Amino acid sequence: MSDMSIGTSLRSVGLDDKYTASEGTVYLTGVQALVRLPMMQKRRDRTAGLNTAGYITGYRGSPLGTYDDQLAKARKHLDAHDVV
Repeated sequence: MSDMSIGTSLRSVGLDDKYTASEGTVYLTGVQALVRLPMMQKRRDRTAGLNTAGYITGYRGSPLGTYDDQLAKARKHLDAHDVV
């Protein structure tokens, strides 16, 4: 097999894929999966013809650890899905 055929089957991968990919394998932590979940729900709702939004509340230092930090890092993705 030539090197040329190997390179053509690879797809571009980015760090934001954990929040933007709509198909294929996504690599993320458990907390990142919790951040991705409301975005996936918004996509499902939109497909079903529903206009929904999400609201996540909690408190800093909660037992869930870094959830609030990951939400802050994913703000632009959450905003695009009407999740506050």
